[in-house]
Amino acid sequence: MTLLRTDQELALQSYYAATTARPQSFAPLEGDQQADVAIIGGGLAGLSAAIELAERGRSVILLEANQIGWGASGRNGGQAIHGLACDQSVIEAQLGIDDARRVWSMTIEAITLIRERCQRYAIDCEWQSGHLTVATNEHKARALLEWADHIERSYDYLLRWIEPQDMPRWLASPRYHSGYFDSHSGHLNPLKYCLGLARAASELGVRIFEKSPVISIKQGRLVGLRTTSARVRARQVLLAGNVYLQGLAPELDQRIMPVGTYIVCSQRLDAGLLENLIPSHAAVSDSNFVLDYFRPTADHRLMYGGRVSYSTLTPHHLAQRMRTRMLQTFPQLKHVQVEYAWGGFVDITMNRAPDFGRLPLRGAGNAPTSIYYLQGFSGHGLALTGLAGKLVAEAMTGDSSRFDVFAKLQHRNFPGGRWLRTPSLVLGMLWYRLRDLL
Repeated sequence: MTLLRTDQELALQSYYAATTARPQSFAPLEGDQQADVAIIGGGLAGLSAAIELAERGRSVILLEANQIGWGASGRNGGQAIHGLACDQSVIEAQLGIDDARRVWSMTIEAITLIRERCQRYAIDCEWQSGHLTVATNEHKARALLEWADHIERSYDYLLRWIEPQDMPRWLASPRYHSGYFDSHSGHLNPLKYCLGLARAASELGVRIFEKSPVISIKQGRLVGLRTTSARVRARQVLLAGNVYLQGLAPELDQRIMPVGTYIVCSQRLDAGLLENLIPSHAAVSDSNFVLDYFRPTADHRLMYGGRVSYSTLTPHHLAQRMRTRMLQTFPQLKHVQVEYAWGGFVDITMNRAPDFGRLPLRGAGNAPTSIYYLQGFSGHGLALTGLAGKLVAEAMTGDSSRFDVFAKLQHRNFPGGRWLRTPSLVLGMLWYRLRDLL
């Protein structure tokens, strides 16, 4: 399909793929197998669920259509941040303040979980604490300060406000007015983290198969999954493929949209120059709806993201255009070249809230609900995917209380049907870009 072909092209120039060794690979599935749980998708959500289920004594098979961490899990911007892609007001309106507080608390737990897993499984993912959210003008700064005050009052989560006169000590950029600092959030190398989770899952007994795309699902007392050359039967199944499910669950297709997001990475910089640009070594994102985000890497480069495509078409002259955005933020880098330019697709929902749940049964008699799904992280999933895997494992093994808080969120299909929803979204994003500019 066009999406997969385009994404294969985008993956070729990834900084992560070029600089991160794969210490192990996993053979494709051959022959028929059976497990307690089958997981479709070898990204952070699927791997996290596999670990949690294996630790609870379940036999697990994980099927990945390409390689572990090949999708957004292995080539995103590397920012592990509090909260969700949507504003907390969306959660408050749907669930009320008490459950909204539970959701917020779980997003903070998601960041802690990354650190705990890195320590427990000896994963060196280049973790660096600290995240800055910055405003591009005074008007946006007032809105950002109001949001930070609300989070402190309603969620008891303290963020350090940075006044305009103090910004140069945090960020050497003429573009930003003020912002706040969160010491609990941070950034990492997502591919190293993903591969570390795969190693941990394998050591716990999870059977991982790469190059094994699932082409059909058949419900029953045992759910049947079929690849081109083999079959798996399992009591429970987790769909963790997001935009790459390719029609396996048609009822989910209209609830998410693939959005292309793009990143560049500079040549190695003098350590002193990078220290001057971002003295705190924090990851940074602005508060625009169509935002820019960037961070220093462990090998002294600047990674910069900030362009999206709602048509699934890769922008022309991607590296040049992204470098121009980078220079608008840091004109000090006018003599610095871009060495890597890549992208990938994230799955967004209409309201940008995550979409977790169970599929309705089809012709399975009195069989228990057996197919779960995790999707709709909306570009804010580096931390939340890990927690989502834990929540679904809890639900599959008898405690669905936390999973069901997210499952209560209501989601609508994108308007326009199969042929018009992408043009509709493109027009909508043009409005948001104009609003950011004006």
